[in-house]
Amino acid sequence: MLLASCAEARVRQYGIAVKAEYVHDDSAFTQGLFFGPDGMLYESTGMNGESSFRKVDLATGKVLRRLDFNSKYFVEGSVMKDGKLFVLTWGNKVAFVYDASTLEYIRTYAYPREGWGLTTDGKHLIASDGSSKLYFLKDDFTVERTVSVTMDGRPVRLLNELEYIDGKIWANVYTTDMIVIINPSDGKVEGVVDCSGLLPDRLRDRRTDVLNGIAYNPADKKTYLTGKYWKRLYEIELKEKKQ
Repeated sequence: MLLASCAEARVRQYGIAVKAEYVHDDSAFTQGLFFGPDGMLYESTGMNGESSFRKVDLATGKVLRRLDFNSKYFVEGSVMKDGKLFVLTWGNKVAFVYDASTLEYIRTYAYPREGWGLTTDGKHLIASDGSSKLYFLKDDFTVERTVSVTMDGRPVRLLNELEYIDGKIWANVYTTDMIVIINPSDGKVEGVVDCSGLLPDRLRDRRTDVLNGIAYNPADKKTYLTGKYWKRLYEIELKEKKQ
């Protein structure tokens, strides 16, 4: 019992404080969210017939540029790395690569599992598939290694949208208001972020869906959260809870 208590104590618990809020396009079924090397906000959106990749003005929420996908594709996570844009699909068993600055199509790769979240540590692409596993990939989507994500020795499933922040992987846990902070070397959860109540009831309607979307801007070290069909995007700050 003492050993279990010690193990639990190592997982830090956080709440969040909202520092600023911005308009978010509530037609966006948010799947991927990140800041590109140019400092601009980018977002990939899902659903068949609605899937897109967007360049977004943070201050206004206006879509500055948009790439739409064939209605047969259900787009998921996305990230830029080494001048290329990488985009996953959910059940289509393919992934796409584009030129990051022009959004010109480069090629399609076979992808043998469901695509969920996607981020990068600068060396690898890092992907989730809705399980408790994270996949560290080469740029051709072949797997270099996998890690199993655990908290207090138990697997954490439904890992969804990902963001690499200060050497750790942040992951939305699908259908929940929880984000887990993961050590990429061993998959252990080192922190849990409680985001409940982030989007108030007055900004919800029948279409509003779950929290999903983490973007970190390394230029000013600010972190932003949103969700699927949310009307707002929030700049947040972590507040550690006393245990």
